[in-house]
Amino acid sequence: MSLNPKKQTTIANEVQLKGVGLHTGQEVTLNFKPAEANSGYAFKRIDLEGHPIIPADANYVTDTKRGTTLEKNGVLIQTSEHVLAACVGLEIDNIIIELNASEPPIMDGSSKFFVEALEQAEIVELDADRDEFIVKDVISFSDEETGSEILVMPANEYQVTTMVDFETKVLGTQNASLKSLKDFKEKISCSRTFSFLHELEALLEHGLIKGGDLNNAIVYVDKELSQETMDKLKVAFGKDDIKVKPNGILDNLTLHHPNEAARHKLLDVLGDLALVGTYIRGKVIANKPGHGINTQFAKKLAKIIKSEKRNKVPQIDLNEKPLYDVTEIMNKLPHRPPFLLVDKIYELTESTVIGSKNVTMNEPFFVGHFPGKPVMPGVLQVEAMAQTGGILALSSVPDPENYLTYFMKINNVKFKQQVVPGDTLIFKLELITPIRRGICHMQAYAYTNGKLACEAELMAQIVKAK
Repeated sequence: MSLNPKKQTTIANEVQLKGVGLHTGQEVTLNFKPAEANSGYAFKRIDLEGHPIIPADANYVTDTKRGTTLEKNGVLIQTSEHVLAACVGLEIDNIIIELNASEPPIMDGSSKFFVEALEQAEIVELDADRDEFIVKDVISFSDEETGSEILVMPANEYQVTTMVDFETKVLGTQNASLKSLKDFKEKISCSRTFSFLHELEALLEHGLIKGGDLNNAIVYVDKELSQETMDKLKVAFGKDDIKVKPNGILDNLTLHHPNEAARHKLLDVLGDLALVGTYIRGKVIANKPGHGINTQFAKKLAKIIKSEKRNKVPQIDLNEKPLYDVTEIMNKLPHRPPFLLVDKIYELTESTVIGSKNVTMNEPFFVGHFPGKPVMPGVLQVEAMAQTGGILALSSVPDPENYLTYFMKINNVKFKQQVVPGDTLIFKLELITPIRRGICHMQAYAYTNGKLACEAELMAQIVKAK
Protein backbone atom coordinates (compact mmCIF):
# COMPACT_ATOMS: atom_id res chain seq x y z
CA MET A 1 0.00 0.00 0.00
CA SER A 2 1.33 3.38 -0.90
CA LEU A 3 1.89 6.09 1.70
CA ASN A 4 -1.06 8.02 0.29
CA PRO A 5 -3.47 5.33 -0.92
CA LYS A 6 -6.25 6.26 -3.27
CA LYS A 7 -9.81 6.20 -2.00
CA GLN A 8 -12.26 3.54 -3.15
CA THR A 9 -14.95 4.61 -5.60
CA THR A 10 -18.50 3.81 -6.65
CA ILE A 11 -21.17 5.65 -8.64
CA ALA A 12 -23.38 8.40 -7.25
CA ASN A 13 -26.55 7.53 -9.15
CA GLU A 14 -28.33 4.56 -10.62
CA VAL A 15 -28.20 4.30 -14.42
CA GLN A 16 -29.89 1.91 -16.85
CA LEU A 17 -29.04 0.27 -20.18
CA LYS A 18 -31.18 -1.89 -22.44
CA GLY A 19 -30.16 -4.25 -25.22
CA VAL A 20 -29.97 -7.85 -26.36
CA GLY A 21 -27.85 -10.71 -25.02
CA LEU A 22 -25.43 -12.00 -27.67
CA HIS A 23 -25.86 -15.71 -27.04
CA THR A 24 -29.37 -15.77 -25.55
CA GLY A 25 -31.04 -13.27 -27.87
CA GLN A 26 -33.10 -12.06 -24.89
CA GLU A 27 -34.04 -8.45 -24.26
CA VAL A 28 -32.03 -7.36 -21.23
CA THR A 29 -32.24 -4.44 -18.83
CA LEU A 30 -29.07 -3.67 -16.91
CA ASN A 31 -29.00 -1.32 -13.91
CA PHE A 32 -25.74 -0.04 -12.48
CA LYS A 33 -26.22 0.80 -8.78
CA PRO A 34 -23.95 2.32 -6.10
CA ALA A 35 -22.31 -0.07 -3.65
CA GLU A 36 -20.66 0.27 -0.24
CA ALA A 37 -16.90 0.30 0.31
CA ASN A 38 -15.17 -3.10 0.27
CA SER A 39 -18.11 -4.77 -1.48
CA GLY A 40 -16.42 -5.02 -4.90
CA TYR A 41 -18.28 -6.01 -8.05
CA ALA A 42 -21.46 -8.06 -7.80
CA PHE A 43 -24.13 -9.16 -10.27
CA LYS A 44 -27.74 -9.35 -9.11
CA ARG A 45 -30.40 -11.40 -10.95
CA ILE A 46 -33.63 -9.50 -10.30
CA ASP A 47 -35.56 -11.84 -12.62
CA LEU A 48 -35.14 -14.74 -10.17
CA GLU A 49 -36.79 -15.38 -6.83
CA GLY A 50 -34.85 -13.90 -3.94
CA HIS A 51 -32.76 -11.75 -6.31
CA PRO A 52 -29.61 -13.89 -5.93
CA ILE A 53 -26.22 -12.17 -5.98
CA ILE A 54 -23.21 -13.56 -7.84
CA PRO A 55 -19.93 -11.91 -6.81
CA ALA A 56 -17.43 -11.18 -9.60
CA ASP A 57 -15.02 -13.79 -8.25
CA ALA A 58 -12.69 -16.06 -10.22
CA ASN A 59 -13.75 -19.01 -8.07
CA TYR A 60 -17.24 -18.84 -9.59
CA VAL A 61 -16.04 -19.24 -13.20
CA THR A 62 -17.64 -22.34 -14.74
CA ASP A 63 -17.34 -21.84 -18.50
CA THR A 64 -15.01 -19.85 -20.78
CA LYS A 65 -15.91 -21.16 -24.25
CA ARG A 66 -17.70 -18.09 -25.65
CA GLY A 67 -17.11 -15.59 -22.86
CA THR A 68 -16.64 -15.78 -19.11
CA THR A 69 -19.55 -17.40 -17.29
CA LEU A 70 -19.98 -17.14 -13.52
CA GLU A 71 -22.19 -19.49 -11.55
CA LYS A 72 -23.19 -19.61 -7.89
CA ASN A 73 -25.79 -22.00 -6.52
CA GLY A 74 -27.01 -22.75 -10.03
CA VAL A 75 -27.47 -19.06 -10.97
CA LEU A 76 -25.58 -17.95 -14.09
CA ILE A 77 -24.05 -14.75 -15.38
CA GLN A 78 -22.81 -15.10 -18.97
CA THR A 79 -20.40 -12.88 -20.91
CA SER A 80 -19.39 -10.91 -17.82
CA GLU A 81 -16.11 -9.56 -19.18
CA HIS A 82 -17.18 -6.48 -21.19
CA VAL A 83 -19.11 -4.83 -18.39
CA LEU A 84 -16.39 -5.65 -15.83
CA ALA A 85 -13.72 -4.18 -18.13
CA ALA A 86 -15.65 -0.90 -18.14
CA CYS A 87 -15.68 -0.84 -14.33
CA VAL A 88 -11.94 -1.55 -14.11
CA GLY A 89 -11.11 0.88 -16.91
CA LEU A 90 -12.88 3.70 -15.07
CA GLU A 91 -11.28 2.65 -11.76
CA ILE A 92 -14.60 1.93 -10.07
CA ASP A 93 -14.05 -0.30 -7.04
CA ASN A 94 -17.58 -1.11 -5.89
CA ILE A 95 -20.77 -1.54 -7.92
CA ILE A 96 -23.93 -3.61 -8.16
CA ILE A 97 -24.85 -4.79 -11.66
CA GLU A 98 -28.55 -5.69 -11.76
CA LEU A 99 -29.83 -7.86 -14.62
CA ASN A 100 -33.21 -9.28 -15.54
CA ALA A 101 -31.55 -12.07 -17.57
CA SER A 102 -28.43 -14.22 -17.40
CA GLU A 103 -26.36 -12.03 -19.71
CA PRO A 104 -25.58 -8.31 -20.00
CA PRO A 105 -26.66 -6.69 -23.28
CA ILE A 106 -24.00 -7.06 -25.96
CA MET A 107 -24.52 -3.48 -27.19
CA ASP A 108 -21.93 -3.01 -29.98
CA GLY A 109 -19.66 -5.80 -28.71
CA SER A 110 -17.35 -3.48 -26.77
CA SER A 111 -17.34 -1.66 -23.42
CA LYS A 112 -18.11 1.75 -24.93
CA PHE A 113 -21.76 2.03 -23.93
CA PHE A 114 -21.08 0.74 -20.41
CA VAL A 115 -18.38 3.38 -20.00
CA GLU A 116 -20.72 6.14 -21.16
CA ALA A 117 -23.45 5.01 -18.77
CA LEU A 118 -21.07 4.81 -15.80
CA GLU A 119 -19.71 8.28 -16.48
CA GLN A 120 -23.28 9.54 -16.67
CA ALA A 121 -23.89 8.00 -13.23
CA GLU A 122 -20.94 10.05 -11.86
CA ILE A 123 -18.01 8.32 -10.19
CA VAL A 124 -17.53 9.33 -6.54
CA GLU A 125 -15.03 8.56 -3.79
CA LEU A 126 -15.88 6.59 -0.66
CA ASP A 127 -14.44 7.01 2.80
CA ALA A 128 -12.20 3.96 2.57
CA ASP A 129 -8.70 3.37 1.19
CA ARG A 130 -8.33 1.31 -1.97
CA ASP A 131 -6.77 -2.06 -1.42
CA GLU A 132 -4.23 -2.98 -4.08
CA PHE A 133 -1.90 -5.84 -4.88
CA ILE A 134 1.59 -4.45 -5.45
CA VAL A 135 3.44 -6.87 -7.71
CA LYS A 136 6.99 -7.45 -6.46
CA ASP A 137 7.99 -10.52 -8.49
CA VAL A 138 7.08 -11.95 -11.88
CA ILE A 139 4.05 -14.25 -11.65
CA SER A 140 3.19 -16.31 -14.73
CA PHE A 141 0.79 -18.92 -16.04
CA SER A 142 0.97 -20.83 -19.33
CA ASP A 143 -1.01 -23.36 -21.34
CA GLU A 144 1.26 -25.68 -23.32
CA GLU A 145 -1.62 -26.97 -25.44
CA THR A 146 -2.62 -23.56 -26.80
CA GLY A 147 0.74 -21.82 -26.47
CA SER A 148 -0.93 -19.06 -24.45
CA GLU A 149 0.97 -17.34 -21.68
CA ILE A 150 0.13 -14.54 -19.28
CA LEU A 151 2.31 -12.91 -16.65
CA VAL A 152 2.44 -9.87 -14.41
CA MET A 153 5.59 -8.00 -13.45
CA PRO A 154 6.37 -4.98 -11.22
CA ALA A 155 5.27 -1.56 -12.53
CA ASN A 156 4.22 1.77 -11.07
CA GLU A 157 0.59 1.37 -12.20
CA TYR A 158 -1.78 -1.11 -13.81
CA GLN A 159 -0.65 -1.72 -17.40
CA VAL A 160 -1.57 -4.38 -19.96
CA THR A 161 0.00 -5.55 -23.22
CA THR A 162 -1.58 -8.21 -25.41
CA MET A 163 -0.06 -10.09 -28.34
CA VAL A 164 -2.31 -12.14 -30.61
CA ASP A 165 -1.41 -14.49 -33.45
CA PHE A 166 -4.17 -16.60 -34.95
CA GLU A 167 -1.93 -17.85 -37.77
CA THR A 168 -4.32 -16.58 -40.44
CA LYS A 169 -3.55 -14.21 -43.31
CA VAL A 170 -6.67 -12.12 -42.71
CA LEU A 171 -5.73 -11.25 -39.11
CA GLY A 172 -2.06 -12.08 -38.75
CA THR A 173 -0.13 -10.89 -35.71
CA GLN A 174 -1.33 -7.90 -33.69
CA ASN A 175 -0.23 -6.18 -30.48
CA ALA A 176 -1.96 -3.68 -28.20
CA SER A 177 -0.86 -1.84 -25.05
CA LEU A 178 -2.53 0.15 -22.30
CA LYS A 179 0.04 2.13 -20.33
CA SER A 180 -2.48 3.71 -17.97
CA LEU A 181 -6.12 3.10 -17.11
CA LYS A 182 -6.65 6.79 -17.85
CA ASP A 183 -6.36 5.85 -21.55
CA PHE A 184 -8.89 3.01 -21.40
CA LYS A 185 -11.89 5.04 -22.52
CA GLU A 186 -10.21 6.55 -25.55
CA LYS A 187 -7.97 3.71 -26.71
CA ILE A 188 -9.62 0.43 -25.65
CA SER A 189 -13.29 0.75 -24.63
CA CYS A 190 -14.68 0.95 -28.20
CA SER A 191 -12.87 -2.18 -29.43
CA ARG A 192 -15.48 -4.73 -30.43
CA THR A 193 -15.61 -8.47 -30.09
CA PHE A 194 -14.68 -10.51 -33.13
CA SER A 195 -14.85 -14.00 -34.54
CA PHE A 196 -13.73 -15.92 -37.59
CA LEU A 197 -16.15 -17.07 -40.25
CA HIS A 198 -15.62 -20.75 -39.44
CA GLU A 199 -16.47 -20.05 -35.77
CA LEU A 200 -19.52 -18.02 -36.76
CA GLU A 201 -20.86 -20.88 -38.88
CA ALA A 202 -20.55 -23.30 -35.95
CA LEU A 203 -22.23 -20.87 -33.54
CA LEU A 204 -25.09 -20.25 -35.94
CA GLU A 205 -25.46 -24.00 -36.52
CA HIS A 206 -25.94 -24.52 -32.78
CA GLY A 207 -28.10 -21.43 -32.24
CA LEU A 208 -25.59 -19.80 -29.93
CA ILE A 209 -25.57 -16.17 -31.14
CA LYS A 210 -29.24 -15.31 -31.25
CA GLY A 211 -28.58 -11.68 -30.45
CA GLY A 212 -25.77 -11.16 -32.92
CA ASP A 213 -25.71 -8.90 -35.91
CA LEU A 214 -23.07 -7.29 -38.05
CA ASN A 215 -23.02 -4.23 -35.80
CA ASN A 216 -21.76 -5.93 -32.64
CA ALA A 217 -19.09 -8.32 -33.88
CA ILE A 218 -16.23 -8.09 -36.35
CA VAL A 219 -16.23 -11.18 -38.56
CA TYR A 220 -12.91 -12.08 -40.17
CA VAL A 221 -13.39 -14.17 -43.30
CA ASP A 222 -10.71 -16.86 -42.98
CA LYS A 223 -12.17 -19.22 -45.61
CA GLU A 224 -13.94 -19.07 -48.91
CA LEU A 225 -17.46 -17.68 -48.49
CA SER A 226 -19.78 -20.17 -50.19
CA GLN A 227 -23.22 -19.23 -51.47
CA GLU A 228 -24.80 -21.56 -48.91
CA THR A 229 -22.98 -19.81 -46.07
CA MET A 230 -23.83 -16.44 -47.58
CA ASP A 231 -27.53 -17.32 -47.59
CA LYS A 232 -27.38 -18.48 -43.95
CA LEU A 233 -25.70 -15.25 -42.90
CA LYS A 234 -28.30 -13.16 -44.71
CA VAL A 235 -31.06 -14.92 -42.77
CA ALA A 236 -29.20 -14.81 -39.46
CA PHE A 237 -28.45 -11.12 -39.66
CA GLY A 238 -31.56 -10.00 -41.54
CA LYS A 239 -29.56 -8.55 -44.43
CA ASP A 240 -30.42 -8.51 -48.13
CA ASP A 241 -26.80 -8.69 -49.08
CA ILE A 242 -23.48 -9.46 -47.40
CA LYS A 243 -20.05 -8.80 -48.86
CA VAL A 244 -16.44 -9.16 -47.84
CA LYS A 245 -14.48 -5.90 -47.58
CA PRO A 246 -10.94 -5.60 -48.97
CA ASN A 247 -9.48 -5.90 -45.42
CA GLY A 248 -11.08 -9.34 -45.05
CA ILE A 249 -14.03 -8.56 -42.76
CA LEU A 250 -17.74 -8.78 -43.51
CA ASP A 251 -19.26 -5.50 -44.56
CA ASN A 252 -21.48 -3.09 -42.59
CA LEU A 253 -18.60 -2.48 -40.17
CA THR A 254 -15.65 -0.12 -40.20
CA LEU A 255 -12.75 -0.91 -37.91
CA HIS A 256 -12.13 1.64 -35.17
CA HIS A 257 -8.44 0.68 -35.10
CA PRO A 258 -6.27 -1.40 -37.43
CA ASN A 259 -5.41 -3.60 -34.41
CA GLU A 260 -8.94 -3.67 -33.00
CA ALA A 261 -8.78 -7.44 -32.44
CA ALA A 262 -5.71 -7.11 -30.17
CA ARG A 263 -7.32 -4.17 -28.37
CA HIS A 264 -10.47 -6.20 -27.73
CA LYS A 265 -8.34 -9.05 -26.38
CA LEU A 266 -6.81 -6.48 -24.01
CA LEU A 267 -10.31 -5.40 -22.99
CA ASP A 268 -11.13 -9.05 -22.25
CA VAL A 269 -7.98 -9.41 -20.12
CA LEU A 270 -9.02 -6.40 -18.02
CA GLY A 271 -12.53 -7.78 -17.58
CA ASP A 272 -11.40 -11.29 -16.68
CA LEU A 273 -8.72 -10.10 -14.24
CA ALA A 274 -11.39 -8.02 -12.48
CA LEU A 275 -12.33 -11.39 -10.99
CA VAL A 276 -9.17 -11.20 -8.84
CA GLY A 277 -11.16 -8.79 -6.65
CA THR A 278 -8.24 -6.44 -5.98
CA TYR A 279 -6.72 -3.53 -7.87
CA ILE A 280 -3.43 -4.65 -9.47
CA ARG A 281 -0.33 -2.45 -9.50
CA GLY A 282 1.79 -4.17 -12.11
CA LYS A 283 2.21 -4.79 -15.82
CA VAL A 284 0.31 -7.70 -17.37
CA ILE A 285 1.71 -9.22 -20.56
CA ALA A 286 -0.59 -11.67 -22.32
CA ASN A 287 0.49 -13.74 -25.33
CA LYS A 288 -2.43 -15.31 -27.20
CA PRO A 289 -4.84 -14.58 -24.33
CA GLY A 290 -8.28 -16.13 -24.02
CA HIS A 291 -10.95 -16.37 -21.34
CA GLY A 292 -9.65 -19.76 -20.20
CA ILE A 293 -6.08 -18.72 -19.46
CA ASN A 294 -7.19 -15.26 -18.25
CA THR A 295 -9.46 -16.71 -15.58
CA GLN A 296 -6.97 -19.43 -14.57
CA PHE A 297 -4.42 -16.67 -14.04
CA ALA A 298 -7.01 -14.67 -12.08
CA LYS A 299 -7.52 -17.66 -9.76
CA LYS A 300 -3.77 -17.98 -9.27
CA LEU A 301 -3.39 -14.28 -8.47
CA ALA A 302 -6.35 -14.37 -6.07
CA LYS A 303 -4.74 -17.23 -4.11
CA ILE A 304 -1.41 -15.41 -3.92
CA ILE A 305 -3.10 -12.18 -2.79
CA LYS A 306 -5.14 -13.99 -0.14
CA SER A 307 -2.03 -15.71 1.18
CA GLU A 308 -0.06 -12.46 1.27
CA LYS A 309 -2.83 -10.65 3.10
CA ARG A 310 -3.07 -13.36 5.70
CA ASN A 311 0.68 -13.55 6.27
CA LYS A 312 1.50 -9.87 5.91
CA VAL A 313 2.68 -9.01 9.40
CA PRO A 314 2.19 -5.30 10.16
CA GLN A 315 5.53 -3.50 10.08
CA ILE A 316 5.83 -1.82 13.47
CA ASP A 317 8.72 -1.11 15.80
CA LEU A 318 7.90 -2.79 19.11
CA ASN A 319 10.47 -0.60 20.84
CA GLU A 320 8.95 2.70 19.78
CA LYS A 321 6.54 4.62 21.98
CA PRO A 322 3.03 3.30 21.33
CA LEU A 323 0.01 5.40 20.53
CA TYR A 324 -1.65 4.00 23.70
CA ASP A 325 0.10 2.19 26.54
CA VAL A 326 -1.72 -0.16 28.88
CA THR A 327 -2.85 2.68 31.17
CA GLU A 328 -4.39 4.59 28.27
CA ILE A 329 -6.01 1.40 27.00
CA MET A 330 -7.70 0.93 30.40
CA ASN A 331 -9.10 4.45 30.06
CA LYS A 332 -10.90 3.30 26.92
CA LEU A 333 -11.77 -0.33 27.64
CA PRO A 334 -13.65 -1.71 30.68
CA HIS A 335 -11.36 -4.78 30.91
CA ARG A 336 -8.86 -5.12 33.75
CA PRO A 337 -6.04 -7.56 34.56
CA PRO A 338 -5.95 -10.49 34.44
CA PHE A 339 -8.52 -10.24 31.64
CA LEU A 340 -7.00 -7.29 29.80
CA LEU A 341 -5.33 -9.03 26.84
CA VAL A 342 -3.86 -6.14 24.87
CA ASP A 343 -0.81 -4.19 26.07
CA LYS A 344 -0.19 -1.52 23.41
CA ILE A 345 -1.86 0.20 20.47
CA TYR A 346 0.54 1.34 17.72
CA GLU A 347 -1.78 2.54 14.99
CA LEU A 348 -5.39 3.71 14.86
CA THR A 349 -7.25 5.07 11.83
CA GLU A 350 -10.92 5.27 10.94
CA SER A 351 -10.79 1.74 9.52
CA THR A 352 -7.76 -0.02 11.05
CA VAL A 353 -6.16 -0.70 14.42
CA ILE A 354 -2.84 -2.38 15.23
CA GLY A 355 -1.93 -3.53 18.75
CA SER A 356 0.20 -6.06 20.60
CA LYS A 357 0.39 -8.38 23.59
CA ASN A 358 3.44 -9.93 25.21
CA VAL A 359 2.64 -13.50 26.23
CA THR A 360 4.54 -14.42 29.41
CA MET A 361 4.76 -17.47 31.65
CA ASN A 362 3.01 -15.41 34.34
CA GLU A 363 -0.34 -15.43 32.50
CA PRO A 364 -2.91 -16.84 34.98
CA PHE A 365 -4.48 -19.15 32.38
CA PHE A 366 -1.23 -21.13 32.03
CA VAL A 367 -1.78 -22.51 35.55
CA GLY A 368 -4.50 -24.85 34.32
CA HIS A 369 -4.13 -24.88 30.54
CA PHE A 370 -1.60 -27.57 29.58
CA PRO A 371 0.67 -26.82 32.61
CA GLY A 372 3.41 -29.10 31.29
CA LYS A 373 3.24 -27.60 27.80
CA PRO A 374 1.78 -24.09 28.11
CA VAL A 375 -0.22 -22.92 25.07
CA MET A 376 -2.36 -19.77 24.97
CA PRO A 377 -6.01 -20.86 24.61
CA GLY A 378 -7.45 -20.11 21.18
CA VAL A 379 -10.54 -18.54 22.69
CA LEU A 380 -8.35 -16.01 24.49
CA GLN A 381 -6.53 -15.21 21.25
CA VAL A 382 -9.92 -14.34 19.77
CA GLU A 383 -10.77 -12.30 22.87
CA ALA A 384 -7.47 -10.41 22.58
CA MET A 385 -8.26 -9.56 18.96
CA ALA A 386 -11.75 -8.49 20.01
CA GLN A 387 -10.40 -6.18 22.71
CA THR A 388 -8.07 -4.59 20.16
CA GLY A 389 -11.08 -4.22 17.86
CA GLY A 390 -12.92 -2.59 20.75
CA ILE A 391 -10.42 0.27 20.59
CA LEU A 392 -11.28 0.71 16.89
CA ALA A 393 -15.03 0.53 17.53
CA LEU A 394 -15.00 2.97 20.44
CA SER A 395 -12.87 5.45 18.51
CA SER A 396 -16.01 6.18 16.47
CA VAL A 397 -17.76 7.81 19.47
CA PRO A 398 -16.71 11.12 21.11
CA ASP A 399 -16.80 9.77 24.68
CA PRO A 400 -15.65 6.11 24.55
CA GLU A 401 -15.48 5.86 28.35
CA ASN A 402 -19.30 5.94 28.35
CA TYR A 403 -19.71 3.06 25.90
CA LEU A 404 -19.20 -0.71 25.81
CA THR A 405 -18.79 -3.18 22.95
CA TYR A 406 -20.52 -6.57 22.93
CA PHE A 407 -19.91 -9.53 20.64
CA MET A 408 -22.72 -10.26 18.20
CA LYS A 409 -21.09 -12.81 15.94
CA ILE A 410 -17.80 -14.63 15.33
CA ASN A 411 -17.25 -16.28 11.95
CA ASN A 412 -14.50 -18.09 10.05
CA VAL A 413 -12.17 -18.55 13.03
CA LYS A 414 -8.93 -20.31 12.07
CA PHE A 415 -5.91 -21.14 14.21
CA LYS A 416 -2.66 -21.51 12.29
CA GLN A 417 -0.01 -22.07 14.95
CA GLN A 418 0.48 -22.31 18.68
CA VAL A 419 1.12 -19.24 20.83
CA VAL A 420 3.42 -19.95 23.77
CA PRO A 421 5.19 -18.00 26.56
CA GLY A 422 7.78 -15.62 25.14
CA ASP A 423 5.76 -14.86 22.00
CA THR A 424 4.63 -11.36 21.09
CA LEU A 425 1.23 -11.23 19.41
CA ILE A 426 0.62 -8.49 16.84
CA PHE A 427 -3.05 -7.75 16.16
CA LYS A 428 -4.44 -6.08 13.07
CA LEU A 429 -8.15 -5.43 12.62
CA GLU A 430 -9.79 -3.79 9.60
CA LEU A 431 -13.38 -2.71 9.07
CA ILE A 432 -15.17 -4.90 6.53
CA THR A 433 -17.96 -2.33 6.24
CA PRO A 434 -18.24 1.18 7.69
CA ILE A 435 -19.61 1.41 11.25
CA ARG A 436 -23.35 2.06 11.06
CA ARG A 437 -25.99 2.16 13.76
CA GLY A 438 -23.38 1.01 16.27
CA ILE A 439 -22.55 -2.19 14.38
CA CYS A 440 -18.85 -2.83 13.89
CA HIS A 441 -17.91 -5.58 11.40
CA MET A 442 -14.16 -6.38 11.39
CA GLN A 443 -11.65 -8.79 9.89
CA ALA A 444 -9.13 -9.69 12.58
CA TYR A 445 -5.62 -11.16 12.36
CA ALA A 446 -3.09 -12.14 15.04
CA TYR A 447 0.57 -12.74 14.12
CA THR A 448 3.54 -14.10 15.99
CA ASN A 449 7.09 -14.92 14.93
CA GLY A 450 6.42 -13.43 11.50
CA LYS A 451 3.49 -15.73 10.74
CA LEU A 452 -0.27 -15.72 11.00
CA ALA A 453 -1.36 -17.35 14.25
CA CYS A 454 -5.11 -16.73 14.23
CA GLU A 455 -7.79 -15.02 12.15
CA ALA A 456 -11.51 -14.37 12.56
CA GLU A 457 -14.38 -12.27 11.32
CA LEU A 458 -15.86 -10.34 14.24
CA MET A 459 -19.06 -8.36 14.65
CA ALA A 460 -19.74 -6.24 17.71
CA GLN A 461 -22.31 -3.70 18.83
CA ILE A 462 -21.43 -0.39 20.46
CA VAL A 463 -23.86 0.40 23.29
CA LYS A 464 -24.02 3.14 25.86
CA ALA A 465 -23.06 2.06 29.38
CA LYS A 466 -25.86 2.40 31.93
